[in-house]
Amino acid sequence: MSESGCAVPPGDWVDRELLAGPGDEVCLYLGAPTTRDELACLVAGQQELLTSAGLRPGGTVTLVLPPSLGYVASLLASWRLGAQVSLLDHRLARPEIDKALDRLAPQVVVEPKEVTARFMAGYATVDAEPASRPDGVRATTPHALIQLSSGSTGPSKVIARTAADLIFELGRYEKLDAYPGAGTRIVLLASIVHVLGLVGGLLHSLHAGIELVFPDRLTAEGIRATVAAGERPTMLLGVPFHAELLTADPRPLPQLTKMVVAGELTRPWVRPAFTAGYGVPLGNMYGMTELGVIATDLLGDLAPSVAAAPGIGLRVVDGELQVAMAASPYIGLVDETRWVDGWLHTRDAAVMDQETGQVTILGRLDSQVSIGGLKVDLTEVEQTICALPQVTACVVSYDDAIEAYLVLTEGTEIADVGAAIAGQLAAYKRPRRMYVLGELPRTATGKNVRDRTVLQAAVNARQAAAP
Repeated sequence: MSESGCAVPPGDWVDRELLAGPGDEVCLYLGAPTTRDELACLVAGQQELLTSAGLRPGGTVTLVLPPSLGYVASLLASWRLGAQVSLLDHRLARPEIDKALDRLAPQVVVEPKEVTARFMAGYATVDAEPASRPDGVRATTPHALIQLSSGSTGPSKVIARTAADLIFELGRYEKLDAYPGAGTRIVLLASIVHVLGLVGGLLHSLHAGIELVFPDRLTAEGIRATVAAGERPTMLLGVPFHAELLTADPRPLPQLTKMVVAGELTRPWVRPAFTAGYGVPLGNMYGMTELGVIATDLLGDLAPSVAAAPGIGLRVVDGELQVAMAASPYIGLVDETRWVDGWLHTRDAAVMDQETGQVTILGRLDSQVSIGGLKVDLTEVEQTICALPQVTACVVSYDDAIEAYLVLTEGTEIADVGAAIAGQLAAYKRPRRMYVLGELPRTATGKNVRDRTVLQAAVNARQAAAP
């Protein structure tokens, strides 16, 4: 590679797609309103700091920042410079961050010099400070965005997207009739480091003229207060965990038009409970870090199915959902069977209605196991157990037998759960081992961790702490 590096596209798309619009229009709300003119000034200031740290077109930068104006300004400024941006969740432990930086090898790292945030806050106030990294390397691909997969089922993958990919996804959001448009609000609960919050929340809001609001507190009361504080029609955007949180002591909110969740399957009782409590739909989106939104049920009237988003080609082959994709989204070592001949293999089990084209996601393909020659879908087992009134949360895995990791309602004994399961599942589908935890391990995006090593470590830690 020459000194000029890889031809990462110029960042003029940032001004055209994300910063354009009336200068006095409020685009962000993090404790106080930020107009487009004010955001543009913040971006320009951060661009100067990044340039002083040595970032140039075709350069590489990693952001390790909490949700904040500093994060937004650093992201847009880096893209405006024509740099390749990789994102790390600020909640990672320091050894995890250092390991990821060694893997990504950025030339510049932006971390907070100082963070001001309350416990359970939805945003922070930071001084985003760029620092040169002597061993960093310039971009070797034309991608604008580098993300790591969540790692909920194992080691994360390095996933790359071009500016054109992101712009095309914004176009898909524009064509979703039930998704918010100009003049509305989105209250964002999902992480803006990961694809749902980043594109479906931040980038779409800037692109479409939506006011994006970060709650003061990520508690049920704090989220409801944030919705109630505005006058515009408002959608909540988060993960199933947030919907479950809000079903406790629900109160109708006149501004709330719907909530949309993504990231993992929603437990069976959550959708009716949320709609009964708030009088609005709980919608669902299915997507992947590799290409963003894939299919939706924004009004909750297709459940448990979803319909392909505009511009997305889907097919089901041998029970696996595959998505049309022109090029592989992966950088570095990866299973070569994940992308083959223009099709991304999702590793998700699904069925497709040939008349409507709607798809029902059944869970991970690797969740199907053989017990005594009989096929068992661990996702079915997990969903059945999750629906029990004695169970607050559950993850089911398989080693040499089916295992269930459970969080129980107060006063429930493990024997009660065993008896309830016996009334719902055939004997060969029932867990042979059940472990009780105070809470399930979760990824930074709120997904349940399914890596058995992590789950067993949580069990061992709980047992070690017990009297």
